[in-house]
Amino acid sequence: MTEATDLLDIIESRMSEFSKGQKRIAAFLIDHYDQAVYLTAAKLGDIAGVSESTVVRFANELGFDGYPKLQRALEELVKNRLTAAQRMRVSTEQIIKKDKSLLQTILQSDSDRIFSTLDEIEENVFNDAVNALLKAKKIYIVGGRSSAPLSSFLAFYLNLMLDNVVNVSGSNLTEIFEGIFRIDENDVFIAISFPRYSSRTVKAMQYASKNGAKTIALTDGKHSPLAQYADFLLTARSDMLSFIDSLVAPLSVINALLVAVSLNKQDELEHSLDRLEQLWGEYQVYAPSGNTDKKI
Repeated sequence: MTEATDLLDIIESRMSEFSKGQKRIAAFLIDHYDQAVYLTAAKLGDIAGVSESTVVRFANELGFDGYPKLQRALEELVKNRLTAAQRMRVSTEQIIKKDKSLLQTILQSDSDRIFSTLDEIEENVFNDAVNALLKAKKIYIVGGRSSAPLSSFLAFYLNLMLDNVVNVSGSNLTEIFEGIFRIDENDVFIAISFPRYSSRTVKAMQYASKNGAKTIALTDGKHSPLAQYADFLLTARSDMLSFIDSLVAPLSVINALLVAVSLNKQDELEHSLDRLEQLWGEYQVYAPSGNTDKKI
């Protein structure tokens, strides 16, 4: 199994090969994949009227290394196929079923995503991406739609450390291409996108790759349309919360990138920050903290 989005088509095409029990599992997945994503192998077996081991063997039959991998593929189907309203209904049902407060459920889920990201991200790729940023003539950053705040955050702090950063997350594809049309092999292009993926970001990434730039993708996995154009693929979990994308784990990866760059530019950065502090103070960029007890 290579592409999660092909999963249902493959199950349907192989239906005649399955045993009676496997056919019941397959039928349930085709009709209720949005529910199956939250089911354990044992629970799915109960619903289909088969044993847990039959469910595991079914996952293996499809080419997955165990049921959790099949479940992850179903998760990608949910993220990519369901509309925002459908996503909200599915996730709300699951939140209500949990024996925890809403606050506990969401914060615990975000914590789990960070730990999953730490297990899945390739540290050597991360280090190579940092080196590419340090060597770049110019760094272009694109993050459309819900990923736009991530691109702005990354660009804001990189601009404090480097003088070659451009955030080109425009409101339309024309503006983005106008911002990156000079990109070449000496530059680095960073694309940030999570399901449902921004077509503008994918097209810009394709253009950057075609022009020889080093490309960094921050996305949710190898199935992402950004992956095929990425020299450095940084993966982070972004499972859905209601219709809202959870971007806690991607932001944590961005924090790691920023810290890595800052450690490599420490001497220059200290000098720059000293100058900035003088400017911030002179032009009163920040409000005074605490109770000043000043009378109006």
